[in-house]
Amino acid sequence: MIPIHPAAAVHVDRYLRPGTLQLGALPPLALYVHLPWCLKKCPYCDFNSHEAQGGPPEARYLDALRADLESALPLVWGRRIHSVFIGGGTPSLFSPESIDRLLADIRARLVLEPGCEITLEANPGTFERERFRAFRAAGVTRLSIGVQSFDDAALKRIGRVHDGAQARAAVEEAADAFDTFNLDLMYALPGQDLAALDRDLDTALGFKPPHLSVYHLTLEPNTMFAARPPELPDDDTASDMLDRIIERTGESGLQRYEVSAFARHGHRCAHNLNYWAFGDYLGIGAGAHGKLSFPHRVLRQVRWREPARYMEEALAGRAMSNEEEIARSALPFEFMLNSLRLREGFELQLYRERTGLPVSSIEPALAEAERRGLIERDFVRVTPTVRGFDFLTDLQALFLPKAG
Repeated sequence: MIPIHPAAAVHVDRYLRPGTLQLGALPPLALYVHLPWCLKKCPYCDFNSHEAQGGPPEARYLDALRADLESALPLVWGRRIHSVFIGGGTPSLFSPESIDRLLADIRARLVLEPGCEITLEANPGTFERERFRAFRAAGVTRLSIGVQSFDDAALKRIGRVHDGAQARAAVEEAADAFDTFNLDLMYALPGQDLAALDRDLDTALGFKPPHLSVYHLTLEPNTMFAARPPELPDDDTASDMLDRIIERTGESGLQRYEVSAFARHGHRCAHNLNYWAFGDYLGIGAGAHGKLSFPHRVLRQVRWREPARYMEEALAGRAMSNEEEIARSALPFEFMLNSLRLREGFELQLYRERTGLPVSSIEPALAEAERRGLIERDFVRVTPTVRGFDFLTDLQALFLPKAG
């Protein structure tokens, strides 16, 4: 008989007691690592990011991440890691040596699947020649570059620290150092018109990126732009811009496989696909969120948000600030919030596997979605229609828990 790890024994009764759910198999498990510092807080950003005054405390933060991971091990004991995503903030502020140490700490404590995708977010404002190649040597397999625009005036209006020349140089270096990489672009920027969008697309698509993520600039609460809103393109213009993006990416060989994601064959983001398929992910780092499944329940976890508090608590073995079980009634919406973002939709069997619920639990909502022309379905798969993609929020809302 294999002995139970002492720390794991504490969790056995809590997580494996009989309940209403019956998950026959656990989903793939990914690891998300949050590095919360950036050079300058962008006025539209609502992520947990903090300006690095004098540079991030790399060594202490890495110590905290290691302690956080070690405390979490009993919850994921024996499970392999499907993908790793290092996000922020601006993770490329950390030195290649620190990223090397981080990945070594992860590999020493978790088993990574062969060919595990390891993504690092990077910004052109932290770009130095050969720096991306050093990240590759440290073990990063995929870079995601937050370009947002190649237009100097547009970049200035949205508060980015880099200019168009730095963005182009960073993409060239990424293409030279990595077999696969992603470009982030934004549209509906202050003062942007279709001609300006076309110029950004000309530049971006000219690099033949394996993957392109395109986001509509929105005014999020508790941001500088929310307090002092810039003048943005109207809804009709923004819709025309999205149509242009879809048209031009398709012509260039990029397939739209998710609401905001376009990829060439073999270059879809494995980490994000796991999110959208309602897979599991362990989140470590300041403010990181996680979702973990057990045979009879599904949990959400959150780490302490403020970096100094996070480091203090993590080093004391208390990295988690909040944990809650997802209510059975909320699972359908949680699943659909992710899976309906995929252009190919989802198989009904996956819904059963990831939620532990029967398909009958969503049949009324599926029928209503079909009646409205938002989905197509058969006995195997549910797929959003073009209309469903255009009105995705309305489609997802059909699966919200009923009041009372």
